[in-house]
Amino acid sequence: MAKKRKPPSIKGDSATFDPDFKGPIADRGCTDVLCCIIFILFIIGYILLGLIAWVHGDPRRVVYPTDSKGHFCGQKGTPNENKSILFYFNILSCTSPSVLINLQCPTTQICVSKCPEKFLTYVQMQFPYKINKNSWAYYSQFCKSPITRPAKSLSEIVMDDDCPTAIFPSKPFLQRCFPDFSTKNGTLTVGNKTTFEDGRGRIRSTMELRAAVSNMNKILDAKAIGMRVFEDYTTTWYWILIGLTIAMLLSWMFLLLLRFIAGLLFWVFVVGVIGIIGYGIWHCYQEYSNLQHPNSHLTIYDIGFRTDIRMYFQLKQTWFAFMVILCILEVLVILVLIFLRNRIRISIALLKEGSKAIGYVPSTLVYPVLTFFFLSICICYWAVTAVYLATSGVPIYKIVTPGGQCKHENRTCNPAIFNTTGISKACPGAQCNFAFYGGNSLYHQHITTFQIFNLFVFLWLINFVIALGQCALAGAFASYYWALKKPDDIPPHPLFTAFGRAIRYHTGSLAFGSLILALIQVFRITLEYLDKCLKDTQNNISKFLQQCLKCCLWCLEKVVRFLNRNAYVMIAIYGKNFCRSARDAFDLLLRNILKVAIMDKVTDFVLVLGKLLVAGCIGVLAFLLFTQRISIIIEGPTSLNYYWIPLLTVVIGSYLVAHGFFSVYAMCIDTIFICFLEDLERNDGSTERPYYTNQSLLKTLKAKGTRTKKQ
Repeated sequence: MAKKRKPPSIKGDSATFDPDFKGPIADRGCTDVLCCIIFILFIIGYILLGLIAWVHGDPRRVVYPTDSKGHFCGQKGTPNENKSILFYFNILSCTSPSVLINLQCPTTQICVSKCPEKFLTYVQMQFPYKINKNSWAYYSQFCKSPITRPAKSLSEIVMDDDCPTAIFPSKPFLQRCFPDFSTKNGTLTVGNKTTFEDGRGRIRSTMELRAAVSNMNKILDAKAIGMRVFEDYTTTWYWILIGLTIAMLLSWMFLLLLRFIAGLLFWVFVVGVIGIIGYGIWHCYQEYSNLQHPNSHLTIYDIGFRTDIRMYFQLKQTWFAFMVILCILEVLVILVLIFLRNRIRISIALLKEGSKAIGYVPSTLVYPVLTFFFLSICICYWAVTAVYLATSGVPIYKIVTPGGQCKHENRTCNPAIFNTTGISKACPGAQCNFAFYGGNSLYHQHITTFQIFNLFVFLWLINFVIALGQCALAGAFASYYWALKKPDDIPPHPLFTAFGRAIRYHTGSLAFGSLILALIQVFRITLEYLDKCLKDTQNNISKFLQQCLKCCLWCLEKVVRFLNRNAYVMIAIYGKNFCRSARDAFDLLLRNILKVAIMDKVTDFVLVLGKLLVAGCIGVLAFLLFTQRISIIIEGPTSLNYYWIPLLTVVIGSYLVAHGFFSVYAMCIDTIFICFLEDLERNDGSTERPYYTNQSLLKTLKAKGTRTKKQ
């Protein structure tokens, strides 16, 4: 009688032989309950914070500019309904556009229906009024309140601050009147003038206005670019949607074909990516050779920063740089293929097995839509809460003086009783103007803390949604792998069952792993913020240490993501807590480090090639369409300002669409690989303990692992 063979001793409790083990354990309990409770409390607090911010916040403060009395300009149902533009009495007292946008310019601000269109001073209007009383009507619309005639002297106007001492041609930008700058024969002008009278007896130059709004020309140019980009999007939006739809269908087709012709399709990926990059190199060379005009030999340093990006595409240096970058990318792809040629067969075997799993559980291809829906809710809630928090508070008024030398400068004040306090006598010209929204309550004092809390919970929720998707997909694919007779033994609705199991039993574990990632991300964001705040005060040593710290945190985040991903697979299979699952996954991979080294990033590289091929194919078609190179076949959009804007939108969008589908594939392969390693340790291929994997994948991985071990 043959002696019964004893099951091999296997390290790790999760891999201990269980003759009744047939896939993800159904009889399990709740894990990491404490973290689950904390997570739920944070969500409740997050909801309460949103409600409180909704009560105190007012997004109109972002949409509408506010005058010196704290009234909105252009708000319906108010006296300023038809006055949607903010006008500054003395814009020369403003130092920069950022001060203007933040409503902290030390001058009176009123709401007007339109900006001034000509040069006028208060003194100049007093004389025409005696002849033509209608001439005053134009000037009076820029005063605080309707004034029938200019009876006050200039000194009284300056003291009472009823009207501006002078107006000059302006145009609205961001619902505010800014000087209408233009260039004439290389000279900066306003209303075709280089000098003007400020209404107080002084001749001022346009350069002084330029100093008050130093970056105005760049901002206006940026606005013009924004309008051109918007026009391009309105012209090409349906073509962009068509391109994204084709990318979705192409990704779906590739995933289906991988099941039948994975080897052939891999080489299609390789040849396609190399061919697309090669076409890019050829096009850059053609553009480089065709540029022969005199300015084409200038460098980027010669022309400096330009908001008209088309100028850069007229330089030979630009196309040469693009050509070098694409050549380097082409060489890298070829070198990777050469060095990984012996591991590609294993990746193809895993791709075939992953295709079978997705074929038997097709609902997994729809799951990225659910993840996108959850992520959209989190992003929208965070953005709305941030806006309401930023606009919380009551109007705060502060004392401002033209010279800034008053001892009461920047103190809070009450505009209703300001004229009776005597401050205007102690500080001539002092005004009580609206500064910002705030308050002295406990809530208003901790707005910054609430914003940090808003960001932290947002990151936690984002990582939790991703973790939930990974755990649900891992459970579905594990159900496929541990079915001995496929597809007969696959349980019904495996994705729905795995999703419900993850929510019911493992919310705490998923929240635990997400919390670790969120904390690391908060540290990285804080470090970036400190870097920007202290950028001008750092020496070379501190900058070097800071860059090292950034690199370490980036590496730490990548390592934690890798460990979390495998931990979620173990949670989906065995139902243990997060720490136990992470330890078991790490031990399992460590015991099979040679097999991990074989397939670790090879399959990811193959999938990246697939994503690049999808994005590249759609990008080439979009390029030919937007540049009118296939107008004989199909008539595309004409007269685009920047064809590369919709082109980049299509390319990036197609890559993200492909990433959504191929990420399901990547999770499938990772799950199958973890289950395969468990299968090898649990079973020996005998009749009593057969392997659950198919024989082709088993022979490929075991044979390759044996050769690597001998080497």
